[in-house]
Amino acid sequence: MHIAIAGNIGSGKTTLTGMLAKHYNWEAHYEDVEENPYLDDFYSEMQRWSFNLQIYFLNSRFRQVVDIRKEDKKVIQDRTIYEDAYIFAPNLHAMGLMTSRDFDNYMSLFHLMESFLQPPDLMIYLRASIPTLVDQIQKRGRQYENNIRLDYLNRLNERYEAWISNYDRGKLLIIDIDRNRFPENPEDLGEIINKIDAEINGLF
Repeated sequence: MHIAIAGNIGSGKTTLTGMLAKHYNWEAHYEDVEENPYLDDFYSEMQRWSFNLQIYFLNSRFRQVVDIRKEDKKVIQDRTIYEDAYIFAPNLHAMGLMTSRDFDNYMSLFHLMESFLQPPDLMIYLRASIPTLVDQIQKRGRQYENNIRLDYLNRLNERYEAWISNYDRGKLLIIDIDRNRFPENPEDLGEIINKIDAEINGLF
């Protein structure tokens, strides 16, 4: 079984992935942030490094999904390959931070990879407003995220909402992070777990 968590920067994907992995005894697959050789450069000079960064993420995420499907385990994944292709890369292109040539090349590669992929059994989307995202980004204090602009986060949020409103690849669960503070409130986490249990029971 493959569960995936989607959401904007700072929405709580990694935290929820860890909590659910512990609760259900699932294997967690995290986004490759610490080992990513492009992140620091990207946030300092987006136009120069956008294509390199997105190709790195695409390769990393594709490898993750291939490995997940090879293993006969219950896995929860922090961020999906779809977010790279339908949110981050198009946003960089629209902002003039990725050339049309690079973007077309990227999307061609993604569509080829997607033809070999099976989507998650359950997609969990963490919906959050910009103030909530900014608050959580500041709390975790990652150096390379200090330069993230509000308009960048806002553009991403708009693309997330557009993507999730048309998501049709499988079961979808939406969690409102403005109202659900699962990292601090066990009752809020329990509410998420109850909703996941209901969705999982419908999978089998």
